[in-house]
Amino acid sequence: MADKVLSSFIQRVKLFKFSYYNNKIFKRTVIVKESGALYTEPKQVPLGLIRVIFTVIPGLLIGATISKTIANFLEENDLFVPSDDDDDD
Repeated sequence: MADKVLSSFIQRVKLFKFSYYNNKIFKRTVIVKESGALYTEPKQVPLGLIRVIFTVIPGLLIGATISKTIANFLEENDLFVPSDDDDDD
């Protein structure tokens, strides 16, 4: 299994190097069909940016709260206490 994955990766790297050094321009088949016709426009998610904001902000707040709680726990149990020796005034 690992040999298969490794050989696939090596083939991709070789293909990338070949296309990079030969300056080949590849046709984007994602937008255009084989006949030259355009695909239909993809569906857009309504309120996509708002959904991202309402997902990222709670994640950041929860992560900050967990980090603060763990830091307080470590300091209370004297597992990790920041030293004040760094002040060279």
